[in-house]
Parts: sequence; structure tokens; C-alpha cells
Amino acid sequence: MPGTRKLDLVLINPGSRSQVYQSLGPKLAAVENPVWAGLMATFCRRRGLSVEIIDAEAEELVAEEVAERVEDLDPVLAAIVVYGHQPSASTQIMTASGLVCSAIKALSPTQHVLLVGGHVAALPERTLREEEADFVAGGEGLHTLFSLVEALKTPAPDLARVPGLCYRADGAIHSTPDRPLVADLDGHMPGLAWDLLPMTRYRAHNWHCLDGRERQPYAALYTTLGCPYHCSFCCIQAPFKSGEHAAGLRESANSYRYWSPDTVLSQIDVLVNRYGVRNLKIADEMFVLNRKHVVGICDRILSRGYDLNIWAYTRVDTIKEAMLEKLKAAGFNWLALGIEAGADRVRANVDKGFAQEDIYKVIARVRDAGINIIGNYIFGLPEDDLQTMQATLDLARDLNCEFANFYSAMAYPGSPLHALAVQQNIPLPKQWTGYAQHSKDCLPLPTRYISASEVLRFRDEAFVRYYTSQCYLGMVEKRFGPETVGQIKQMTSYRLERDLLSGKLQAPAVVLSREQAIRPANPNSIQVGLPEPTAVHAGET
Repeated sequence: MPGTRKLDLVLINPGSRSQVYQSLGPKLAAVENPVWAGLMATFCRRRGLSVEIIDAEAEELVAEEVAERVEDLDPVLAAIVVYGHQPSASTQIMTASGLVCSAIKALSPTQHVLLVGGHVAALPERTLREEEADFVAGGEGLHTLFSLVEALKTPAPDLARVPGLCYRADGAIHSTPDRPLVADLDGHMPGLAWDLLPMTRYRAHNWHCLDGRERQPYAALYTTLGCPYHCSFCCIQAPFKSGEHAAGLRESANSYRYWSPDTVLSQIDVLVNRYGVRNLKIADEMFVLNRKHVVGICDRILSRGYDLNIWAYTRVDTIKEAMLEKLKAAGFNWLALGIEAGADRVRANVDKGFAQEDIYKVIARVRDAGINIIGNYIFGLPEDDLQTMQATLDLARDLNCEFANFYSAMAYPGSPLHALAVQQNIPLPKQWTGYAQHSKDCLPLPTRYISASEVLRFRDEAFVRYYTSQCYLGMVEKRFGPETVGQIKQMTSYRLERDLLSGKLQAPAVVLSREQAIRPANPNSIQVGLPEPTAVHAGET
């Protein structure tokens, strides 16, 4: 139609559930709204851009169907957002992201395509070399998205002036400096563009509703960005590093930014009153940290009288006095604790230096407050051997948390473990799906003592042993009822196919060198927040 304005931006959340979760995907896995795509849409809309979101994961679209949607929309820029449910999920959805990119370019060769997200920020030049995208964002991507769209609308785009961009020119790959991270989250990105998302399609994790609640509607949102800690297996800060450098933060420092409690509650108001959401995930990597922030959000939920079923992440050493009762009253029925390992030396080696007795004390306090616990455990950390992994499983069974996640240690791009693996020439997955915990081609890291196959076999056996134990099933029946026991038994009836364990995937029997120890970060080097006046910093109470 003459005079119709061309759409500026399409943000794409690629679909990868079947690849990443195998048989767990159709019923057990959560279907989560793409938090970063929603935030990016808001950021760009507030600067005058027109935006649409294609959530291929929720709508179960294959790559070719996404490409057809993009062709119909004909935007200035199509941006594939390579994030997932948690930081590590960025790498595991990279295969699906590449397929979408290729499908778009095959159907619409002149369509400009950008890849943005945690994985691509960790490996920007490699991503541009290997994928059919025109551009890659080397950082968080907010300034990059807006500036790139504006540049592409000009007759002769000056890509060198687009911040945080990786692009090809004159037969070479060029990278531009990034801008400092967005500091005023309330002002520039106060929430997700919920109206652009298929809200009726999202569902909670199976365990989130073990008490019999319906899993839909469901939503996830952030109240903070980043994490002040330095766990060696984590890649949370990968998309923030270029912006941190631009802001003048030290290399050893991590940014940690907040939305105000009022802004957070304005998002929850929309979810509850417009979309009927009761099941809510606080997607922050570290929510239960700052008392003022946490209590401020809880008080505002309580003042509204909402009946919510919320879960969030915390650490064993960040739960402070009087927080738990407030959290429970506000609807936080689940807290995910990174317990990680059962041996002190294994935890200390990855900057998890709390004592075993602290774990038991905190678990008891959380339970006394009436809050369920998701215990997160990792097998195959650098100092692990078969005995220490058994100690981790023994700890998990002794704690008997209401739910447990068992992971294999992975060298996610952007993490210190990835740098260590590259340095020592340790074989890494050939496909990005190999970084997914539940995929067929899953390939964890070896440790300094045992092979990758030993790690994966132990992890899979540990899952079955935990969830079929009479001690666990008895606790579940007492807490949630016999119907929930049936759900757990159904969950353990699914069996994952593993190429590494069947012999289809060959991995050399190598181990990490003991010469390159991972040094836990000096806690005195942690720098939290950005230089902006409205931030609540983690040191405040």
C-alpha cells in the first residue's frame, strides 16, 4: 500500500525443544516466553521503531515456516535472538538459530539478518564465519539493534558507526566498539512487550506445579541482569562484557543491574490482570541477594493480595535472616539452590566455597518457611572423580529436596571452563546441540580424573536413582499427594538416547591437565552495578 511504513524489526525466538529435550519436550519441559526478545522489543519501540516477534518455540514453527513469516513481514532487519531459559541455553539453541538464519537467506537473499545473544557475544567472529547471517552483535545487543536498523534505512549504511557490531567488509570481518550497558533499566526498558507474544502458549515446568495447579498461564521476567559471582562453569556475563569494558569496569568485575520494585510490580500487574498469570518465574541468575530489592518486591505483591506461585534462583550463602518468611508470604513456593557438589574441594575449585554444614542449615531454614527446594547438582566438575560424584549423589539423596536437577559439567562458550578446555585442546561438541544436557549428542567435559563418558553415564544413572528411591517418593506423597507420585514415575519412564554411551559418538579418553587449575575469583575484586544514580547495589541492605 502506498505510503505504508516498512516494518523496522522482527525479533525471532528459534524453536529447538525436540533437539534439546528429546522425549521430555512435548509434555515435561517448560514453554517459556522469550524474555530477552520481549525486552529488546520494548527498548526499540521506545526509540520509535516498529517491532514484531516470532516465537517459533511456542508456535512450534520449523525454520522454513519462520522464513515465510519473515518474507511476509519484510522488515528492515530480522534479528535471531540466541538466548534460552537460562544462560547455558544460549549455546544449545545455536543449531536451531543457524537453521533459521539459513532458511531466511534461502527464501529472501536480500533480507538483512542479525544474530544476537549470549552465545554469539562469546564467539562473535566465529559465529559470523560459520553462519549465513549478515551481522552479529558482540554484546548485549540493545544499542546494536536500534543503531543497525537506523543505519540500514539510509542509502549508504555506515556500519562502522553501529556500536557492538561484527560485520563483513572488503573480504574481512570487522568489529566496532560497544557502548556502555544500559544503566537506567526503568527508563529505557521497563518490561517486556507482552502484547507481541503468544501468551496463551506458555506453560510452567512440571515440578513448578507439583501441588496440582494448572501449568498455564505462565510467564518469566527479570528483576535484575547479571551476577556478581564468578562461578567457573557459568557464562552469564558473556553478553555484558563488551558493555562493561565500555563503561570502564575492571576485567575481573561483573555488572549487576536492577529494575526498581515498582517497575517489577507494574509488569506483574499486567501479567495477573490482563493475562491471568499465576505461575511466575523470576529468571534472574541471582534473585535472592539484595534484601532491599527482594523485600521491596515481596511487600508490593503482598499489598495487592495476589495469589502467585513463583520460583527463583538463590545461593546457599545469600539467604539472609527474615527473607524467607517474606518470600513465602508473597508466593515464592520454590527456590532453586546451586548446591553443585558434595565434596568441599570440588565446590571450592569452582568458586562455591560454602561449607557442607551451611548447606544443611540453609535447606532446613527454607523448608521451615514452607518453601520447596530445587537442588541443582553438577557432575564432572574439574576436581570430580567417581568417589566425589558419588558424594554429590549421596548429598542429594540425604537432602531429599522436592526436586533436583542433575547436570553434567559443560564448557559453555563465555565461561572460564570453555577457555580452559580450548587452552588444553579438550574435545568439545561438534554440534551446538551437544552442549544441551538432554540431547542425543550431549558431550560433557572430562574431569582431571575421569572421561566424559563416565561423567554422562553417572549423571543419567544418578537421575534414575534419585527419582525412584522410596525415600524421595515417600516424601513427595506426604507433601503433594499420591497423584504427584504418579507424575514423578511417569517422568522417570522417559529414557534419553545418548550417542556417547551407545558408541555412536566417539570421544577420546582424555582428562583435564592438573597444571591449569581454575582459580576461584578474589571476592574483593567484585564490582557490582553501573555508575547510575538510581541503582540499588548488592552491598545495600
